Amino acid sequence: MALHLHYSQRALRFNFPARTSRGALTEHLAWYLHLSDDAQPGRTGLGEAAPLAGLSPDYGPGFEARLQQLCQEFNAQSFGAAPEAVVEKLVEPEWAALRFGLETALLDWQQGGQRQLFDTPFSRGEAGISINGLVWMGDAEFMRAQIRKKLTEGYTCLKLKIGGIDFATELELLRLIRREASPAELTLRVDANGAFRPVEALSKLQQLAEFSLHSIEQPIQPGQWPALASLCRSSPVPIALDEELINLTDKIRQTELLETVRPAYLVLKPTLLGGLAATSHWIALARQQELGWWLTSALESNVGLNAISQYTAQQPTQGMPQGLGTGQLYHNNVPAPLRIEAGQLWYDPENQWVLPE
Repeated sequence: MALHLHYSQRALRFNFPARTSRGALTEHLAWYLHLSDDAQPGRTGLGEAAPLAGLSPDYGPGFEARLQQLCQEFNAQSFGAAPEAVVEKLVEPEWAALRFGLETALLDWQQGGQRQLFDTPFSRGEAGISINGLVWMGDAEFMRAQIRKKLTEGYTCLKLKIGGIDFATELELLRLIRREASPAELTLRVDANGAFRPVEALSKLQQLAEFSLHSIEQPIQPGQWPALASLCRSSPVPIALDEELINLTDKIRQTELLETVRPAYLVLKPTLLGGLAATSHWIALARQQELGWWLTSALESNVGLNAISQYTAQQPTQGMPQGLGTGQLYHNNVPAPLRIEAGQLWYDPENQWVLPE
């Protein structure tokens, strides 16, 4: 198999400044990995590597140089092995987004280059994936407008980014939601992105408990295992780990984290964890320790979102809403046959992709 690997680049531009407790984003740079073979014109395996500023372990000025090196090394060899074996051979664990991009490009190629990575009811257009509606940080009116829009669109699960504005205002926004929809009607998640200080975290979690929250993601900054373990034992709101999992590639340490902290849930982002095989290992650990989990995209364009969605659809999610609703963020996204309807993500196999150049 004489596959050739090359890449293209796109600066994805947000429809609005996407704020988290780490700051606001207006642009996100994505690299697309293209796999082709001169003997099979028209067949292209496509993957996306889009490391996030301030979060991805491989974000930085050396990323494109490492990608160029990968293309040279890949094109100097012939491959017939499984995608995860090729990735393991060519890309170090710390290059998480690059691993995800190469692995999914290889998987797409193996499946015919049609962006249908797994044969599932989702990929055949027969079933949707339940997702949460994401409400971004901003001033109170901006967040109210998002909340009203998501409720009108039929979401049964909302996730709010918190920690970036006044906490009393955030509590009032949650109160507003609960006036509109009871816990029986609407599941509420919040994501603090590590915004709370350990000394104040329990008090804030006790105040948040008033709103019957499903969970809170990463209440304190990662790396504070004793404080996090204490919170998980005492919090009235179930705690989900997110940033805590990033760049933790040693399998022994992964097990130690879960045994020490005992969170309620894991939030799994393949771009940040090092691809689908790495994500599958976290899922196996969660099952062993009887922890909940869900999958989430990480501001990828539709290429990465589709790969994660295709992977998610063949997992036993038991109807748990997934975090896959970020495809509408960009006004220059890659056109793709993905749509959101009544709080579910759907794939339309009859519609065509427009590949990034």
